[in-house]
Amino acid sequence: MKATGFISLWTLVSLPCGPLANPAEREDVVKHAIKLHRGKGAVITQRKQWVLGSCRKLSGLLHQKNVVLNKLKSAIRAVEKDAGLSDEEKLFQVHTFEIFQKELNESENSVFQAIHGLQRALQGDYKDVVNMKESSRQRLEALREAAIKEEMEYVELLAAEKHQVEALKNMQHQNKSLSMLDEILEDVRKAADRLEEEIEEHAFDDNKSVRGVNFEAVLRVEEDEANSKRNASKREVEDDLGLSMLIDSQNNQYILTKPRDSTIPRADHHFIKDIVTIGILSLPCGWLCTTIGLPTMFGYIICGVLLGPSGLNSIKSIVQVETLGEFGVFFTLFLVGLEFSPERLRKVWKISLQGPCYMTVLMIAFGLLWGHLLQIRPTQSVFISTCLSLSSTPLVSRFLAGSVRGDKEGDIDYSSVLLGMLVMQDVQLGLFIAVMPTLIQAGVSTYSSIFKEILRILILIGQILFSLAAVFLLCLVIKTYLIGPYYRKLHTESKGNKEILILGITAFTFLMLMITELLDVSMELGCFLAGALISSQGHMVTEEIMCCIEPIRDFLAIIFFASIGLHVFPTFVIYELTVLLFLTLSVVIMKFVLAVLVLSLILPKTSQYIKWIVSAGLAQVSEFSFVLGSRARRAGIISREVYLLILSVTTLSLLLAPALWRAAIMKCVPRPERRSST
Repeated sequence: MKATGFISLWTLVSLPCGPLANPAEREDVVKHAIKLHRGKGAVITQRKQWVLGSCRKLSGLLHQKNVVLNKLKSAIRAVEKDAGLSDEEKLFQVHTFEIFQKELNESENSVFQAIHGLQRALQGDYKDVVNMKESSRQRLEALREAAIKEEMEYVELLAAEKHQVEALKNMQHQNKSLSMLDEILEDVRKAADRLEEEIEEHAFDDNKSVRGVNFEAVLRVEEDEANSKRNASKREVEDDLGLSMLIDSQNNQYILTKPRDSTIPRADHHFIKDIVTIGILSLPCGWLCTTIGLPTMFGYIICGVLLGPSGLNSIKSIVQVETLGEFGVFFTLFLVGLEFSPERLRKVWKISLQGPCYMTVLMIAFGLLWGHLLQIRPTQSVFISTCLSLSSTPLVSRFLAGSVRGDKEGDIDYSSVLLGMLVMQDVQLGLFIAVMPTLIQAGVSTYSSIFKEILRILILIGQILFSLAAVFLLCLVIKTYLIGPYYRKLHTESKGNKEILILGITAFTFLMLMITELLDVSMELGCFLAGALISSQGHMVTEEIMCCIEPIRDFLAIIFFASIGLHVFPTFVIYELTVLLFLTLSVVIMKFVLAVLVLSLILPKTSQYIKWIVSAGLAQVSEFSFVLGSRARRAGIISREVYLLILSVTTLSLLLAPALWRAAIMKCVPRPERRSST
């Protein structure tokens, strides 16, 4: 009936509009066609014949459906009264009849929903785009709900089919004597069924009614291996869908994280290929940078650019690669803490605490000033300024690798000051991530609620300061009572077996990471403190652990810097090269000048010369601006254009950092020490 209505409407609209060239005449014809289809201008006899014929067909189908339903009810009563069937078999047969009843009712509902949708569409204004959009949204929601119901019904049918096959096997087993092997296999089968029922989580059924859960239409893209099995049956192909990729309407790609059947081991071959490809291509890229005098880390970034979305686009598991790269940051900061003894930390803690705070406040002040002049929202100005105030701890750690020296004549070592300030910036990063939800709400709040948002920010700052105090108190307890016996036990158990030592140190690092994460402090700070606590056991301990952990750190650092390259877009940089160079130089010069100004105020007079080296180490933007920028873009704090500008400025500042660092080293460091620091 619905198809007949659409054909008649299309015939009435299309035939008269062919020779008409005037848009006004076409509009009149369309209005007349709609009225005609509603029945306002149709011939009475034709309308009666169409209505009578359609109603007769629909009435016949509904009558036939009621007859079938009555037969199903009679069949259900007969099954329930049958004494020859077991309770399990009765339940199975009744459930099968109920599934068929549900299918009939859903089909009837679909017919009337289609009629109601056609009626609503004909009564609407064809010029009203908003009304058509709302109708489309309602149809989409109805289709999603229908898809969920159909999926549930299909699962029930699969279960019924499985039950039917098992019942047939049981009948065959009852008709013949089983051997001992068959009895053992039958017991194993029952145990396996119980195991699947115990470990199955029913995640779909448990979460579909949770608040905030939306139904989405996705595409399932099969693996090449599954597509090559042309002779496989349909059921075998369905069983091989474990690692297929899902793509939603927003072009987000998803892979399997936990299979329904956890008894079968699976591996993400895309992720394995991505890591292998990065490892192979990083070698020539690192060699090339070494040849032309650049740090190898830029070769790894180039590797990520070549393999990423702006290059060959061969990396499929971008999120997984970035996640593995985060461990490179963790181990890098652990080794930094391992070279950074508590005695050195105690000497520069005031400078490390004051310097980053003053620089962040000054950057935010300048950001608000420029934002006011350029008419940028205060929320966006604060966010951009805070992002640009952070510096890259892994990059500076690579600069300082092997160049940490002791103090001379009471002077403060520049590496101690620089690392202390960078670690404090990592703490600020955790604080800023905690404050970001409040910053998002402040961006859409009225002036009447600004006081509440400021109060919430102050409360969050108080919580972070309390967490920091708790962390440092815990570190004092660990250093005094636990770390010594713990390392001696590891050293005793690991004689002739370095696995225990590596595992013990890694577990301790991850424990500190989890503690700082639970206290809403930066995870990076936990890794740094783990290294600093272990370094308190002496130089020999530091050397032994560094020999074991450095190879792990180096490999994971390659993955980390390659993951940075995945977010570098050379075409965008080339298109906007003039603007980006101006912005990058402005940010680098501003950070350098502010760092020199702040350090001039807080450094002792005997150590004023190190302010140039420390300022050069801080005059770039941290790679964590990628993370902050992506979160802010999703939350609507910044636009797509601002996000790309932040990424590009961060990348260019990291590329300029080695040149600025070498210039500062050449100016301030004596020649014997210069070789070790470059």
